[in-house]
Amino acid sequence: MFAQTLGSTTLGLNGIIITVEADIANGLPSFDIVGLPDAAVKESRERVRAAIKNSGFEFPAKRITINLAPAELKKDSSGLDLPIAVGILAASGYLNLKVLESKLFASELSLDGKLRGISGTLPIAINCAESGVTQIFVAPDNTQEALLVGNLTVYSPTSLNQLVLHLRGEQILDPSLKEPSPAQQITYEDFADVQGQSVAKRALEIAAAGGHNVLMIGPPGSGKTMLARRIPSILPSMTERESLEVTKIYSVAGLMQKIGGLIATRPFRNPHHTISHAGMIGGGRIPRPGEVTLSHHGVLFLDELPEFPRMVLEVLRQPLEDGQVTISRVNASLSYPAKSILIAAMNPCPCGYLTDPIHECTCSSSDINRYVRRISGPLLDRIDIHINVPRLQYDEMTNISLVETSAQIRQRVEAARKLQHNRLEQFGIFCNAQMSHKHIKQTCSMTPGAQNLLKAAFDKMGLSARAYDRIVKVARTIADLNNIDVINEAHIGEAIHYRSSLDNLS
Repeated sequence: MFAQTLGSTTLGLNGIIITVEADIANGLPSFDIVGLPDAAVKESRERVRAAIKNSGFEFPAKRITINLAPAELKKDSSGLDLPIAVGILAASGYLNLKVLESKLFASELSLDGKLRGISGTLPIAINCAESGVTQIFVAPDNTQEALLVGNLTVYSPTSLNQLVLHLRGEQILDPSLKEPSPAQQITYEDFADVQGQSVAKRALEIAAAGGHNVLMIGPPGSGKTMLARRIPSILPSMTERESLEVTKIYSVAGLMQKIGGLIATRPFRNPHHTISHAGMIGGGRIPRPGEVTLSHHGVLFLDELPEFPRMVLEVLRQPLEDGQVTISRVNASLSYPAKSILIAAMNPCPCGYLTDPIHECTCSSSDINRYVRRISGPLLDRIDIHINVPRLQYDEMTNISLVETSAQIRQRVEAARKLQHNRLEQFGIFCNAQMSHKHIKQTCSMTPGAQNLLKAAFDKMGLSARAYDRIVKVARTIADLNNIDVINEAHIGEAIHYRSSLDNLS
């Protein structure tokens, strides 16, 4: 007998509906799965066999063939366990084939028939709603994730037996409902806790306002990490579209079960310097998101930048320039979004005390040059703002004067972002860091004095075309923070100052 039902897997950040065809024929007992299943799907034979038996049903001692269509697509999700089991039960006569219409099943099965959560439920649910599927059956762990999608009825049976009773009309399940818990929120530390470092705070405010990348250079204990961890607190609130994009990424990465609902706070990722290039950029036989994608619409913080392997740093070039990552494998070529703010921190030399007025640096000039050269010129060219973070003086640490809070800084950042949105929306971009050279020519008017200052800096500093564009972008953001339409000498001068910090180290 033949039966057909629907399952799903993910490809990149998109759900893909899989037609699961089950055929049971006379012959020697066998259980074959065809249609490019990977190891996780092949192993589902044993999970499905045990789950059916332990749920009180008879597993057919016949020749069972499962086909997963489309056959040319590699299937790598254990979430196909449930539709395979439902297909076998339907082909065995336990279920009426008509009740399977417009229903999709996505869950892993335990050996005793319990439903287990899977990764990628949100993009699967979105694809169901867009494809005309009206009902989706998921594990209880994935319920709230699936309910983020409207126009879709979600059921959450706890076991295969409970699902069969529902489909046979013997014990009808109630549709799952959203829990009252709101979108996920994270409380970040406040800039009001940071004493001194007014120049660094100003630079980070500019970075947050325009979406610019930052490199902080300073001795140990100067506050680089402390400043970086507070950047999300001054970033503008995420829009609903941005929240949905980030939530899809975390769903595919299998991190949603730790979070629950829609992600409403910008992500902050801080990978250790021992990370591999695949962990940073994404990878695997079927490519999965890496750290640059998990920080999409948020912050990617790389502490001790020169300590990262050279290959790991070099793979950052494309996402920093294009805002996305393209990973090609034999089975698939996928693109993941990667529009994040890179915040990097480093010591000025191997011992860390080159710019420290108190501790004497013990490094030779060749040691310092080798240390700085661990970061390639093309990568530095993609970092808009370079700032020195000096050691705090005693008076600065004990100063009891009021310090601006993150909320106060955030108001200015959001006002500047609003100006950028109104100016750049016609191009499909939303902050100054995303501008191309074409956009710069159309939207970044400069006074004659500003143009002359930029020309002098370009010739003296030997800037590249990319560095020229990035100086103008930063100057445009500074002008936005001041609510000024035309870029003037002060804006260009401050932007140039943020490109020269590394020159003092060699």
